[in-house]
Amino acid sequence: MRIDLHTHSTASDGTDTPAELVRGAAAGGLDVVALTDHDTVGGHAEARAALPAGLTLVTGAELSCRLDGVSLHMLAYLFDPEEPEFARERELVRDDRVPRAKGMVAKLRELGVPVTWEQVARIAGDGAVGRPHIATALVDLGVVGSVSDAFTSEWLANDGRAYVEKHELDPFDAIRLVKAAGGVTVFAHPLAVKRGSCVPESAIAELAAAGLDGIEVDHMDHEAPTRARLRGLAADLGLLATGSSDYHGSRKTCRLGEYTTDPEIYGEIVRRATGAFPVPGTGG
Repeated sequence: MRIDLHTHSTASDGTDTPAELVRGAAAGGLDVVALTDHDTVGGHAEARAALPAGLTLVTGAELSCRLDGVSLHMLAYLFDPEEPEFARERELVRDDRVPRAKGMVAKLRELGVPVTWEQVARIAGDGAVGRPHIATALVDLGVVGSVSDAFTSEWLANDGRAYVEKHELDPFDAIRLVKAAGGVTVFAHPLAVKRGSCVPESAIAELAAAGLDGIEVDHMDHEAPTRARLRGLAADLGLLATGSSDYHGSRKTCRLGEYTTDPEIYGEIVRRATGAFPVPGTGG
């Protein structure tokens, strides 16, 4: 089995529609794909409706969190999307995305970049607007050569000149909320230092003690020594070690299935979840 547990669609900051994403996953030889758009479940219905035969969909979301001033992302799988408290928290995070993006546009203009909110909104379309949309605008304007080049201290990284904070969950609250909704939590790309500051390993241990299920080990932003270090940490803390592409369509260079999760780990995620079940494709 080939299992990719971290992808994005146009429901947040990917360039493939949910339908295109699941069709691409099947065409690329995946058996299981998780749709984990940022702070939203808005793409799940379309993905389900288009799910090809032979491909299983894992519903999820990537949650924006902050701990001691450091931004981090928490992958949540197979939770009940209707659970009221968790739904309200996701809405609060989503609602803050527009004013935050407008603030970053204003900072960029102060830095002499002729970007406009209208340009960013057009790129985002109906998706949950975020930094990758602003980065795409910077590419279009010729300010940077690629989306990843925009995520530096010069521009949009967590310590960047144009960075603006947004409403984010405390990760301990995120774990509690996901658990209450019957879901499973995995800390996304925990040591992706190229994105900015990362929480210390001691914090990962505290999250594990609070009920964190796993950490994303195999990821394009983790070099081989980092992956080995995280695999050892997962073993020490009793955490599941996952692997994923973090696919964003043409917005990033990674491919669907570039990194994958071991079938036994996937099976354990499914076993622990009580809020939702994986969706088998029937050829929609």
